[in-house]
Amino acid sequence: MNSWLRGFLLLFFLAVAGAAATFWSAQHALVKPLSLPLNGLRMDVEPGSNLSRVLTRLQEQGVVRSPLWVRVYARVKEQGSIHPGEYMIPAGSNAMDLVARLHRGDVTRYRVTLVEGWTFQQALAQIRNAKRIKSTQDGETVASAAAALGIDGNPEGRIFPDTYVYRSGSSDLDLLRQAHERMENVLAEEWQQRAEGLPYNNPYEALIMASIVEKETGVPWERDEIAGVFVRRLGKGMRLQTDPTVIYGLGDSYDGNLRRSHLRAATPYNTYVISGMPPTPIALPGREAIRAAMHPKAGESLYFVAKGDGSHHFSATLSEHNRAVQEFQLKRRSDYRSAPVEAKNRE
Repeated sequence: MNSWLRGFLLLFFLAVAGAAATFWSAQHALVKPLSLPLNGLRMDVEPGSNLSRVLTRLQEQGVVRSPLWVRVYARVKEQGSIHPGEYMIPAGSNAMDLVARLHRGDVTRYRVTLVEGWTFQQALAQIRNAKRIKSTQDGETVASAAAALGIDGNPEGRIFPDTYVYRSGSSDLDLLRQAHERMENVLAEEWQQRAEGLPYNNPYEALIMASIVEKETGVPWERDEIAGVFVRRLGKGMRLQTDPTVIYGLGDSYDGNLRRSHLRAATPYNTYVISGMPPTPIALPGREAIRAAMHPKAGESLYFVAKGDGSHHFSATLSEHNRAVQEFQLKRRSDYRSAPVEAKNRE
């Protein structure tokens, strides 16, 4: 074998060996699982970060072996752009999984639930105590939150009770604005479909009624019937005489025991004293309560009394109502309760 052929073969084998080594290095960098804790790795990608910066940081932590090959792979796959946020990288992931996750923006998402019947203050506390929420001065108090939402006065009932999904770093105001916008949309939708002849001049008055229905309802199927009672009372010029409004008006002074003196106390929310509805909602009503207020059940009942199992006895006359009070409240059993256990737990 002459010398040129030997030289050619040597160069050929060196090239093959180099290519094999390069292929092995790339495979090792891309396919082999990353060096992650058994429970995975939580990491934050700051706004303005790029893939190179993230890979360099992960290399310093011993997670990524060869950032160069990962960058080359991302460029070939056109996955070089990434999204900021909090990521959870599961154990067993490789560099290709990492690139795809960053490119798709598969950030960790959290949930917070605002419950029907809560007050605005309870909902605000729930939001500010949620995981990975950024608290702001504008959302620190009910008054500052209302101002930030553009609400003049008491914001009670102006955010929608629901489960909201958010990213790490979202602020309390981000969620409040989302919940406020949701309530505005739901209220507008239900107002457009309302029944005729309702005693409300605008959607806000319907929202006030819906909040009362929400607080008075122990079992879901009675919402429209309770709304019917209150609408008929308004139509007849009767006072609403509903305990939840009195309790709301007492504020922090309410100790869980509603006394006769409370029913005589002069507050804007004492519907035993004032005519018509209170000036604002008293809680966060859900869609079903709003719908009930917009579609009250027809009938003749003007009174209702709790039966002790969460439901109510409805009466058309005062004499019938008094008999129901005697049966269901003045002769209470030891296990009597005015609402079912699950309803109490959610308030």
